[in-house]
Amino acid sequence: MIEIEQSAALNSIQDLGRYDWRDSGVSVSGAMDSLALRAGNILLNNAENMAAIEVQIFPFRVKFHQPTTIAITGADCRTLLNGQPLLPWCVRPIAAGDIVEMRFPTQGARGYLCVAGGIDVPEVLGSRSTALRGEFGGYHGRPLRRGDKIKFGATRQPTLPQMGLSIAPPELAMAEYFPKLDQNDLLVRVIPSGEFTLFTADSQRIWQQSWEISLQSNRTGYRLSGQPLRASETIELRSYGLIPGIIQVPPAGEPIIQLSDANTAGGYPKLACVIEQDLWRLAQLPPGKTLRLVESTVAQARDIAIAIERWLLGLKDCMRLWANSGR
Repeated sequence: MIEIEQSAALNSIQDLGRYDWRDSGVSVSGAMDSLALRAGNILLNNAENMAAIEVQIFPFRVKFHQPTTIAITGADCRTLLNGQPLLPWCVRPIAAGDIVEMRFPTQGARGYLCVAGGIDVPEVLGSRSTALRGEFGGYHGRPLRRGDKIKFGATRQPTLPQMGLSIAPPELAMAEYFPKLDQNDLLVRVIPSGEFTLFTADSQRIWQQSWEISLQSNRTGYRLSGQPLRASETIELRSYGLIPGIIQVPPAGEPIIQLSDANTAGGYPKLACVIEQDLWRLAQLPPGKTLRLVESTVAQARDIAIAIERWLLGLKDCMRLWANSGR
């Protein structure tokens, strides 16, 4: 069992989300950085979709009441185990009574605390994710708070050295597929969408302008602050289905990128869609930081997806080899 000793609003239990209920108005939810969640579960010999704790308000501190193994992935949260620092992207045995604290990140925005066997909460509509706006799923449909006691599943724990293991973060391990910052802007690859041509007068600025993540951003969407985009004409659109990654342009002209808790339908013009393979990087960009949109293609997105799956497969092979080595 895990006992929450310190937490704040918006820290919640998430898995990879619920995808079969958008036609009923239920958002996907799920981890904002799905790659961090998948990798953390692989490090623990968990199924990739097992639930973990997503931390985005710090500090966050928990006490373990029984032995287990944990993985810390996502942002570099300067995590402490009983007051001693842990490396980022690590997997580590835990004893009963151990205390883990995740602090304000030096890099990134969201950290993930994964546990062997996964966080054990009831499935709701096929997922253990917390739907914060709908107030269901996760732990009683709400953010975690002090005093909460959370169970985790029973499983065969990975074979590890006492000091655990640490791996290179994916942006380093796959550096050739993820462009570095350009003048402090995160380069986010997108594919133009249905109403892109409404903004052709601003087409050069779409690709050249730096956009700042507004403080009015959350798991539903990132609002981008910058010089507004102006449509060449005003048109009336029927509402259409939304997915994470869609970039809408409301009348004020400052785009909104739909994210994990995205609305299921909307009617603002669609400028573009962030490729799925860049959504995890976007999730690690905190408010106040800047990004620049880069035009991409389906073929490029497919190549990146293959690289990611290859990296995850290699991670599985490494953990399997370590377990079979008998160390």
